[in-house]
Amino acid sequence: MSESSADPHGGLVAELVFSVRDLAHMRFATSPMWEVGPSFRLLHSRVGHPVHRPWVEQVQPRLSAVGLDRGWLAELIPPSGYVPDFLNPTPSCAAPTLPAELDGILAAHADRVRHDLDRLRREQGGLGPRAHALYTQPQACLAKVAEEIQHYWEIALAPYWERIRAVLDADISYRARQVAEHGAAHLLNDLHASVRWDDDTLQLLRRPKSLSRHTACRGLLLIPSAFTGSVPFTRVTPPDPLQLAYPARGVGSLWERRSATGTDALAAVLGRSRTLLLTELGHPASTTELARRTGLSPAGVSQNLTALRNAGLVSAHRAGRSVLYARTSVAESVLGAACP
Repeated sequence: MSESSADPHGGLVAELVFSVRDLAHMRFATSPMWEVGPSFRLLHSRVGHPVHRPWVEQVQPRLSAVGLDRGWLAELIPPSGYVPDFLNPTPSCAAPTLPAELDGILAAHADRVRHDLDRLRREQGGLGPRAHALYTQPQACLAKVAEEIQHYWEIALAPYWERIRAVLDADISYRARQVAEHGAAHLLNDLHASVRWDDDTLQLLRRPKSLSRHTACRGLLLIPSAFTGSVPFTRVTPPDPLQLAYPARGVGSLWERRSATGTDALAAVLGRSRTLLLTELGHPASTTELARRTGLSPAGVSQNLTALRNAGLVSAHRAGRSVLYARTSVAESVLGAACP
């Protein structure tokens, strides 16, 4: 049902034949773990990135300070190549939470874990001490992996999740409109330069391994991601459907700061200090950072942040010994209305 053919631009083309039933089971989902893996790889590789540099510059020092750059994830997510499939359980709904996906990781069968680690060993030339311990005692060590993922999430992604999630949701809305107006074939042909739809067949360019309905079960799960980079990622683990994580539209503007001009009307409602704090929270920051940047006293910043948090405009996230404050989606909507 599938084969690999030559790609005129170099490499192979993996082909997967679709039936009406397969198209009927095609769906979209967002996935916290599809942001955890690629984002950690970006931080761990220490390679400059033109889009994510503001985020890297903020997060990398926090990660190093608590040792997360040399823990379980550092051994399981290499700078390039294969990442164990058990770290990306199939999303059970359109927008699973991180705890739900961690439950999926904790439920991974020992054989699945060892199978994935065997492949990681082959491709990386060996396993680190933590990965070796995970191979020996999967069930005992998976809890430690999940704990570290939770810690990484709180530091690296939770303070930014409202902003990231808005980009992912906007991408899915755009793709859904494509399907409604032009059909599924148009959607798949527009998804990425390495993805093509031709004669009931999905073609993935430059994918070295073939695909079949035996290895990629019914349907297709499309997952927009902010951190996948320029090339889509796939996960093929029967009996789950093929997962295709692709770069989301709008990532280029993800870290742009909102202009502070035109906030007078909002200041008349919230007060100048609270409006100033909201505009400064274009990137998550601690009370100390906000006091230094705004000239407000630390006590005044803390008092105003508490009020903003109680109003649902700000969220707080533990990052080591610090607490980072971030704008919520409600605050983004309020600022968007006041400062178009």
